Amino acid sequence: MTGIVPPLAVDDLCSFVGSADADVMNFLNEIALRFPDAISFAAGRPYDEFFSTDLVHHYVDTYVAHLMRQCGGDEVRVRRTLLQYGRTKGIIHDLIARMLLVDEGIDVDPESIVVTVGAQEAIYLVLRALRRTADDVAFYVRPAYVGFTGAARLADMRAIPVPSTADGIDLAELRTAIHTARAAGARPCVLYLNTDFANPTGLSMSLATRRELLRIAEDEQILLIEDNPYSLFTGDQERVPTLKALDTSCRVVYVCSFAKTVFPGARVGFAVADQPVTVGARTESLADQLAKLKSVLTVNTAPIGQAVIAGKLLDHGFSIRAANKREVDACLRNLRMLRAGLAEAFPEGTTPEVTWNDPGGGFFIVLNVPFVAGDEELERSARDHGVLWTPIHHFHGDGRARPRIRLSFSHLSPAEITEGMKRLTGFVKESGQA
Repeated sequence: MTGIVPPLAVDDLCSFVGSADADVMNFLNEIALRFPDAISFAAGRPYDEFFSTDLVHHYVDTYVAHLMRQCGGDEVRVRRTLLQYGRTKGIIHDLIARMLLVDEGIDVDPESIVVTVGAQEAIYLVLRALRRTADDVAFYVRPAYVGFTGAARLADMRAIPVPSTADGIDLAELRTAIHTARAAGARPCVLYLNTDFANPTGLSMSLATRRELLRIAEDEQILLIEDNPYSLFTGDQERVPTLKALDTSCRVVYVCSFAKTVFPGARVGFAVADQPVTVGARTESLADQLAKLKSVLTVNTAPIGQAVIAGKLLDHGFSIRAANKREVDACLRNLRMLRAGLAEAFPEGTTPEVTWNDPGGGFFIVLNVPFVAGDEELERSARDHGVLWTPIHHFHGDGRARPRIRLSFSHLSPAEITEGMKRLTGFVKESGQA
């Protein structure tokens, strides 16, 4: 029998594909493609002036030389390590462990590290491992990176928002949310957050808040996913230790990516998951459980991509901070330029009133504007003024436009920032007087 196959109904598919979160990146990419001459304060990409295909070859060659030394000159073994299906946990876990010790003071067993396809896979694997029944819930600071809320939907794990404050998180509200969820029969499992220069707010947590958060995690018996891609991009102020560096009871799963510090195209991230897991009569680690999930999801992270990361680490004494001095300087220069441009365009006490936060680093600034800034306003901004930005409602996940926009300054040249500020100023002033 032949005939026309009836179309699938979106309601018959995974709930995520019909959600607003699923369309965020597609919408923003589509706007950028339709207005290719627009200057983009929307993309959270790293600065790429120093990118070079020659460096890719150099880093791979550096890692191959390292492997040759490790393998006693066994070329067959080196070739298989680099070009065959690789170890599920990754082949550069030992080098990442050395980097964490050098740069962050985090001392972990390399076997507690799983090398992933970007930080996004790491986040999903942790949520999927923790989600056992429909009663299991996660918490997150809102507004939040859409990659987390999307991953929670894919893992079929209910995610409960906790308000953000100037110090990054409302700890009293976190305790209340945990107790409320538990009283309703749920099992609080984990809190996801950025501790440094959060996406989208640019906020960072004080040392006191970090210590109190660790105490709450211990008291309430939950884990913390510390997603930390931006801490490198900081100024001269004293750096605050990561949650993982302060963690003495294995409460923190540390997630990071090399997308911002090497090449996004390498697609390499990692999770440090040293939490003990009882398996029958023996004890394994949460990293071992993540590897089991990864083995049927992506099998392994591309060894060639890992080799690129490894080469850069080997070239710079296992310090990704030392390796990124030029990039950090460029990013901070851009931040200074953007702050100066905003101060010149919107002096305090003038109309329209526009304010912004001062993150001191990272990739993002949040602009408070005197009008609702949603997707329609973004399209008008791109069409009539040639400038892109990100509506903040995409990080709330409710579709309700707000008078706030996220500006990303990380990837732009000085000339683009100067011209982009002119265009953005024109758009904001026109919209504020409408």
